[in-house]
Formats: sequence, structure tokens, C-alpha cells
Amino acid sequence: MKFLKSMALILAVTFASQSQAWFWDSWFQSTYTKTKYPIVFAHGLLGFDELLGVEYWYKIPAALRKDGAKVYVTQVSNTNFTEVRGEQLIAQIENIIAVSGANKVNLIGHSHGGPTIRYVASVRPDLVASVTTVAGVNKGSNTADFLRQIPEGSALEGLALSIVNAFSSVLDFLSGGGYTPDALGALTSLSTEGALAFNAQHPQGVPTTACGEGDYVVNGIRYYSWSGGSPVTNVLDISDTAMGLTALTFGSEKNDGLVGSCDSRLGQVIRDDYRMNHLDEVNQVLGIHHLFETDPVTTYRNHANRLKKAGL
Repeated sequence: MKFLKSMALILAVTFASQSQAWFWDSWFQSTYTKTKYPIVFAHGLLGFDELLGVEYWYKIPAALRKDGAKVYVTQVSNTNFTEVRGEQLIAQIENIIAVSGANKVNLIGHSHGGPTIRYVASVRPDLVASVTTVAGVNKGSNTADFLRQIPEGSALEGLALSIVNAFSSVLDFLSGGGYTPDALGALTSLSTEGALAFNAQHPQGVPTTACGEGDYVVNGIRYYSWSGGSPVTNVLDISDTAMGLTALTFGSEKNDGLVGSCDSRLGQVIRDDYRMNHLDEVNQVLGIHHLFETDPVTTYRNHANRLKKAGL
């Protein structure tokens, strides 16, 4: 009898605790990131949604969902022309809209994901509420320009492209993408020449001055951008060495290791000088970042709140 009474007491306490937790979550759950429209993430070059259990947007979607946001993480070809990636993304956004019941989405794109979401907003503005580029390659990359100096059609170019396409295929297979790589297409799109040609066709939000801001609103779509400006940020981060080397292609120009700060600007510029490198901006590698800079996850939470306050 004592055993039964003890079990009954344990069950009662457990039920009361769960009921209290449910009540708290139902009535007092934070809505800090609860935007009107779903947030859709688009990765950059050699990106993915999840690879061997590691998210490209490390811990960011979960943090936004916890405070009320509906978040979807997409995957497109990790190496290809911007326009090809954009068309792949449109198909996924149409599915997201069908599933979520929303009629628009807030797009956030990192690196090559920047021009990719800009393409979507340009050709299908009916699907988009806002565009936010994070270190977006909006006016090209000096690193891509450096690589384009390899003579076209040369044996060296063929070897380099073969290696990148092979690596791209492995990443795609491990992340379940199902896309055919095109390293030359990606490099063409990310070069200054390719970016300027793209901007001529899709100019929305692009600054007309060297380091200025672009139109905040075009076709009813809000445009935002932010980026880092420090290639080396933490001695414990294994990516810092690579970012430090690629940063050499920028000379004295402020950059995050792969994208110039001024060239990342689009629409309303939140900041272009976070002490973050190109991978810190998506909370990689595994959340290691500058000890005295805002946590990358916090920057996304703050931006989701910014979208919420703007009615987006």
C-alpha cells in the first residue's frame, strides 16, 4: 500500500510539473522572434542544410524557433550559377508557402545565398516580404577574381574545376542534396564581372555608390544587409587560417576573408564591421567566434525582432 501511495504521489507531482510547464509555455512563451512571415535560410558556396549532423546555420534556426519564429532551411546546388540556384530556391519557397499557409517569406541568404535570394525577389516578388543578405557577394569577391586569373581552358583550370566539382559532389551526397555541381558557373557568378552583370538585370537594393546604402524598399520588399570585417577572430577556430590567407586577395580593403565589407552592402545596412569572419557569420565553426563580439546567434535573433517590428 505504501508503494502504491508513493507511486501516486510521484505521478501527481510529475503531472503538476508538466501542467505548470505547459501553462508557462502557452501563456508566457517569448515571441521576440515571431515574425509575420516565415523565415527562410539560403546557404552560400559549398553550403548545405545539414551535413553529418552539423547544421550550416549552426544553432541559429533553433534559437529563432524557440522565441516564436517559423523557420525553414533550404538547400540548393552548392556550386552553380546564381540564376540556377535561384530557380531551385523558388521551387522550395513555393512548397514552403503551401505547407505554412503564409503567402510570403522573409529570405536570409549568406555569401552566394545573398544574390540567390535577390534573384528570387527580382523574378518572383509576390513570394517575398524581405531580403536580408549576410556577407552577400553583392558586388563580387576579390577572391573569386584572383581565381579567375587562371587561364581559361588551361590544364590548370581543368584540374582545379575537377577538384572543386568532385568535392562539391561529395558534400552534396553527404547532405542529400541531389544537385549537379558547376564550379565554373559559381566562380563566374561570384567574380566582380559576373556580379555586375547580374546587378544590371537585378538591381533591387544595390547601392549606386561605392560604399553606400541601396533602396530600403523595392516592389514592396524590404532590403537589409550586414556582414563582418575581421578575417581572423579566434585562435581556437580552425577556419581562421584559411580566412587569413584568402583575405590577402583584398589588400587593405576591409573584408571578412571572402567578401569585401563595402561590396556586401545592400538596402538598409545594419552593420558591415562585426568582428566576424565569413564562417563566424553563420556561427561556424561550431559556434567559435570572437570573445568580445556579439554572439552570431544573437545577431539573427535581433534581426528577426527587427523584421517583426517592421510588420514582416
